[in-house]
Amino acid sequence: MKIIIIGAGPGGYEAAIRAAQLGNEVVLIEKGHTGGTCVNVGCIPTKTLVKIAETVDSVKDAGKFGVMTGDYSLDEDVIFNRKAQVVDGLRKGVEFLFSGYKNLEYVRGFASFKDEKTVEVKTDEGVKEFTGDAIIIATGSKDQKNLPGSDLPKVLSSTDLLNLKEIPKSMIVIGTGVIGLEFASIYSRFGTDVTVMGNNLLKVADGEIQKRLNSVLKNENLKFATKQRAQKIEQDGDMLKVTTKMRDKDEFKEYTAEYVLVAMGRDCNTDGLNAEAAGVKLERGGVVVDENFETATKNIYAIGDVVYGNTQLAHLASAQGISLVEKLSGLEPKTDLEIVPSIVFSIPEIAMVGKTEEELKEEGVEYEKSKFLYASNSKSVSADETAGFIKILASKDGKEILGCHIVGAYSDYLIHFAAIAMNNGIGVEGLSDMIYAHPTVSELFMDAVQILDGKSINTPGGGK
Repeated sequence: MKIIIIGAGPGGYEAAIRAAQLGNEVVLIEKGHTGGTCVNVGCIPTKTLVKIAETVDSVKDAGKFGVMTGDYSLDEDVIFNRKAQVVDGLRKGVEFLFSGYKNLEYVRGFASFKDEKTVEVKTDEGVKEFTGDAIIIATGSKDQKNLPGSDLPKVLSSTDLLNLKEIPKSMIVIGTGVIGLEFASIYSRFGTDVTVMGNNLLKVADGEIQKRLNSVLKNENLKFATKQRAQKIEQDGDMLKVTTKMRDKDEFKEYTAEYVLVAMGRDCNTDGLNAEAAGVKLERGGVVVDENFETATKNIYAIGDVVYGNTQLAHLASAQGISLVEKLSGLEPKTDLEIVPSIVFSIPEIAMVGKTEEELKEEGVEYEKSKFLYASNSKSVSADETAGFIKILASKDGKEILGCHIVGAYSDYLIHFAAIAMNNGIGVEGLSDMIYAHPTVSELFMDAVQILDGKSINTPGGGK
């Protein structure tokens, strides 16, 4: 089988490699840098900056542990060179993986549909045409900047900010989702005076998480302006002015800063794809697919961020791509695409998987819940990482974990306890009866499940 994949982000390149492993002839097409948004202007560079921001925190707090560091300073050149080196190394690493498959052709160029069976690619050597038994669209997402005044100098998208070679003195972040909170955490640690504005903080999170975020994430350089929406951005001398409208009343507020980051989400990227020529249906710029990821045109599929209404996560795109090519190759994929851990790499992290409490109530599902505080975990106390909590939602009979929501340090690791349990049908009893190493943050999860079982040693009365 010959499979053409348009886009070499996580979804595209992992699907290409898996398809090649299964013996298919694969053509992978990419117009930009290998690795897509995630490697180049998303997950990887931001996580590199998160690590640097965490290091700043460690230096600032070193005195608590008897380590006297004195004054410190940030070397902007080193910070941004480090980011660039990490991105370049991983990009080359992905390309190296391609070399292990003689049945995988990597084509650099701009792809567009000629018809429902043909993809035209404009390369440096000229135009090439490819036909295949199946075509997969994996073109990802693009920056969104659609506020009045977004075209002003120093109004940045997330890509623009990652390419910035200086640390702003002040910055307004418009958007209270994943992108906004991550950059706010990073740059406030770098010393930037950051104001995050929007309606509710991380509206996709469980309600209890949302309520705690302001207090957990706030620091001396980070403040929040919630329950309001940005209306316009204007130049105000050397500064930028953002005008907002309060959510429930006819009242306006103004904020000024050196830079403005517009982080109001990302749009599906179908620019120049000429989807209409292939009969591919679009909705608000996103590709419409069925439950099998097939578009309105037979044998043309789409995965990842480019899919209309899809959750925009690199690992979900990868899982969808791998599952799709396995199915096209005659296999029965075993990955449950509904159980998707999600992590916000703010400081501290926020992690979630499964249903929120609000969703369970709306669906009329009976459930039990537990909550355990970081401040009650010995490893967290010794590390001075006491902000946050873990919350677990389970079925009434305890046989299923329905959701897990964590705000706090190391939650990017802890969330996978719940994901593993949900994928393998392990209920409260199975998790409660495990031996957890001491002292570790994994005991946060232990105590949360043992509360549901009524036998938490570290909770008065066992939790029930």
